[in-house]
Amino acid sequence: MSEITPELVRHLGVLARIQLDDGEVERLTGQLSAIVDNIAKVSEVATPDVPATSHPIPLENVFRPDVVGEMLTIAQVLQNAPDATEDRFKVTAILGEEQ
Repeated sequence: MSEITPELVRHLGVLARIQLDDGEVERLTGQLSAIVDNIAKVSEVATPDVPATSHPIPLENVFRPDVVGEMLTIAQVLQNAPDATEDRFKVTAILGEEQ
């Protein structure tokens, strides 16, 4: 059984600077008690000979090798650009900068 009391919940509310009314204190007391009880159950089952894991299934890198493939030509790259100049994208100045 957990040791979560309404007084403890009120104290935690003060520490967190959260105003709690009586209904919230009652509801949170039950919820926090259930959380603490469930953590205690897990602690009873966990044994030192069971290795800790971060994921239940072993993970592998799924990336393909970085191999250079066919590249687009400058004309292909710029074909849908709204504006281009000297084989580059042309954009309007931002933040009031002049070029």
